[in-house]
Amino acid sequence: MVRKRVPDWLNSSLWSTTPSDDRFQRYSPSPTTATAAVSEPAVQPPVPVPPPAAASRPQSSPTPKSEIRDPVNDNSDNNSNDNDQNGSSSDVSPEDISRQAQLLVELSKKVVNMRELRRIASQGIPDGEGIRSTVWKLLLGYLPPDRGQWSSELTKKRSQYKHFKEELLMNPSEITRRLEKSTGCDNDESKSESRGPLSRSQISHGEHPLSLGKSSIWNQFFQDSEIIEQIDRDVKRTHPDMHFFSGDSQLAKSNQDALRNILIVFAKLNPGIRYVQGMNEILAPLFYVFRNDPDEEMAQLDNSNVGIRSTITKLSQLLKEHDEELWRHLEVTTKVNPQFYAFRWITLLLTQEFNFADSLHIWDTLLSDPEGPLETLLRVCCAMLILVRRRLLAGDFTSNLKLLQNYPSANISHLLYVANKLRTQGSG
Repeated sequence: MVRKRVPDWLNSSLWSTTPSDDRFQRYSPSPTTATAAVSEPAVQPPVPVPPPAAASRPQSSPTPKSEIRDPVNDNSDNNSNDNDQNGSSSDVSPEDISRQAQLLVELSKKVVNMRELRRIASQGIPDGEGIRSTVWKLLLGYLPPDRGQWSSELTKKRSQYKHFKEELLMNPSEITRRLEKSTGCDNDESKSESRGPLSRSQISHGEHPLSLGKSSIWNQFFQDSEIIEQIDRDVKRTHPDMHFFSGDSQLAKSNQDALRNILIVFAKLNPGIRYVQGMNEILAPLFYVFRNDPDEEMAQLDNSNVGIRSTITKLSQLLKEHDEELWRHLEVTTKVNPQFYAFRWITLLLTQEFNFADSLHIWDTLLSDPEGPLETLLRVCCAMLILVRRRLLAGDFTSNLKLLQNYPSANISHLLYVANKLRTQGSG
């Protein structure tokens, strides 16, 4: 059988070396810079900003760096703060400044050009100015392109979520009490009784805590308890290295409560899917980005295996199309089934394979694809295999599986470049 020739660009030394690129360093936060970022003043939201002012803004004030912003970890010493301030300007590349200006100009338009926004955002969204939060909401369809509708849409969606919480997170005792109150018990005696335990005569069979009826609110409550316990466990394990999500601070506890509420509401609104372990990891980047929007009006406050096999098969086919030698070595020679490593890659959208800042960069690209994130996700996964092809081709089942289940640190700019090349190679 004639094997497909590996394209020359795949054998470039570019993939075997790590260049000294400011953009790469920018996405590798150190403890010092992460804590120092807390002292940086909050900046104004990107909209409404007239285009001329938006274009000049990044030059008039230093742009916050791209490390994870952890508002709770405020124990950094003065030296680290000084170092951060002294080096802040050198860590922002000219490409980032230019891209930030382009995004600010685009977001200041009366109607955002979604095609242009996707093009710019796919290269990575610089941190600061609340840009990523606004752009992600547009890319996800949470906000419409027409800026004039943003305020009303936010009000409507937050009101809807508040209603969901009131309806779906209520204790059955309170539901029963409200039902009892709505039946017309208006005399003073009934009102005083409603403040204490309900009498047995007031509780119908369907409202009794021991009822096994399908329509029983208590039966449903106990069925949901198992899922809620799983959500509680997973939320407490979400990014334990980040004070934003973990710890005893009021902010961390508030954020954990918000994650818990969102996941429970989702599970109840989607009974066919409910909650699947790992959904907290997918929610975390979204909540972090929206919660940290400096514009409080825009900030997101807490106011199934179906198809996975088909998706993994598509990844296998994509690798075979672009690098048949590597595909054959993995799946035929060493018998490394892609389900052994790609299941987590795909279901958790790569949030466990890279650090948090790098995950945000990758998500910029995933969410910017006009055809949806899945195809881009598969190309990124395929690119991950190609970037370590030399080690994989030299390895056996054990070493290759260990490598892919513990993917090494990578230059995210290179990774996304390879993924984009796979798109052009496939369409060419």
